[in-house]
Amino acid sequence: MQLHFHQVDAFSDRPFAGNPAMVYLLEQWLDEALMQRIAAEHNLAETAFVVARGEAYEIRWFTPTTEVPLCGHATLASAYVLFEVYGEQKPRLDFHSQSGPLSVSREGDRLLLDFPRIDPQPVDQPLPVAEALGCEVLEVRHSKGKELFVVLPSEQAVRDCTPDMAAVANLPGLGVIVTARGDQHDFVSRYFAPAIGIPEDPVTGSTHCLLIPYWAERLDKTELRAAQRSARGGELFCRLEGERVKIGGHATRVASGTLTL
Repeated sequence: MQLHFHQVDAFSDRPFAGNPAMVYLLEQWLDEALMQRIAAEHNLAETAFVVARGEAYEIRWFTPTTEVPLCGHATLASAYVLFEVYGEQKPRLDFHSQSGPLSVSREGDRLLLDFPRIDPQPVDQPLPVAEALGCEVLEVRHSKGKELFVVLPSEQAVRDCTPDMAAVANLPGLGVIVTARGDQHDFVSRYFAPAIGIPEDPVTGSTHCLLIPYWAERLDKTELRAAQRSARGGELFCRLEGERVKIGGHATRVASGTLTL
């Protein structure tokens, strides 16, 4: 069996920046264990598998160690591949996922994710978050137990954050978002998820489902410009629209090839 793959740097208008994702367009679903092994072989933060279903697509995302319920950058990468490699002509692509309906549309020279809004909730019990992150913490919230959402004092604190990855992996949830007001952007963030095989994710679309409503309320604005302050870095153009968030960014294809099984 031969399967074609495409590697895309999402949330970047140039190669070797943003967040790399591998994309496979399949005729039908592979065995789940095989998809997990393929993702482990590529060893990127996410490998996306896409199957056409009528006028829409089904999509699933795998880290090197596990399947995840939602991924922004690999959805952006998948849409880019469908538009630019496979010649999709529709202005909007609809995806069915474990997290419900998602879509990606063109907006000028960027692609625009349409994702669900998630409001981070206060944490009911004390957690050793400051100790795990090794920095001062202003506020800790969570997203129904899936992610911890941690507010830091400044952008510099976000940049300087040096977590104890073993301690972060022992915290509840999939990973930890750290965020603060930005110096040149409305807000900045980083994302650590060693428990699911991602010590630090370069640019994370899905965390902005929480970040956008949080900062929209505090800054009293619905259009925001964000930056993820990982080593590779990336810029996101954000908008809050009721119960949905719009997350815009660029994408760049850096490689294509064939996997032989």
